[in-house]
Formats: sequence, C-alpha cells, structure tokens
Amino acid sequence: MKAKTFSAKPKDVKRETYVVDAKGKILGRIATKVASILRGKHKTIYTPHIDTGDNVVIINANEFKVTGDKATLKTYFTHSGYPRGDKLRSLKDMRIRDSRKIIQLAVKGMLPKGTLGREMIKKLNIHAGSVAVEGKPLAI
Repeated sequence: MKAKTFSAKPKDVKRETYVVDAKGKILGRIATKVASILRGKHKTIYTPHIDTGDNVVIINANEFKVTGDKATLKTYFTHSGYPRGDKLRSLKDMRIRDSRKIIQLAVKGMLPKGTLGREMIKKLNIHAGSVAVEGKPLAI
C-alpha cells in the first residue's frame, strides 16, 4: 500500500504564542525568524496553502539594531495615489516616527502575497517597550 501525503486542514492547527525580545537584535534576523514562525515552517504539519503558523509577540521593538549604513541609506517609499504624492523616508526617520512599522514591513515582505499573507500578518503583535506577555521565549 502506498503512503499518502499529509495535508493539514485548518482544524488540525493548534496555535501557540512566541515572545521575541528585539533588544540588541539585528532587524533582518528578527524578521526572518518571525516570518518562519508565522508561516508555520517549524511544524511537522506545515502545508504551504494553509495558515499553520503560530502567534508572535515582539517586545522592545524600538531597540533593534541594523548593520552598516542602513540607518541613513535605507529608504521606505509610500504613495498617496495623487500626483506627486510620493514620500521617501529613511530608516532613521521611520524609527523616530514609529519603530514598530519598520519591523512589521520587514516581516510582511517575507510572507506570501495575497489573502494567506494578510491572515498571517494579523498574528503578529509588536510593542515598542517591554510588556509582560505570556508565551514561549524565542531565541534569535
């Protein structure tokens, strides 16, 4: 008898909560690990078209590090949709404005595009300061 390939169903998914302390950690390393957890790639029941991921809470989001000259050279582009409605902000300016947005954009870029990715990003909670949260600590 031939073995069948396992495909997870939404009812098979059991979600846990992971806590990431971003204090002194590098932005890209945080984002890759968090995106992998949100996707569910760390689980044996991982199925690409099903949201098998866990919840992630990031604390101390304003204390992450970046390497090289990214603080001044990296830019974020937004557009309002109107003529000349484009805005370019450096990472330094974004950090002053809202450091949580930087981490959210880094993680969101690593998730699938479409409805599946939009559902996955909803499981991410980011706090600028230290907050008492229950969950498994995630080492990065």
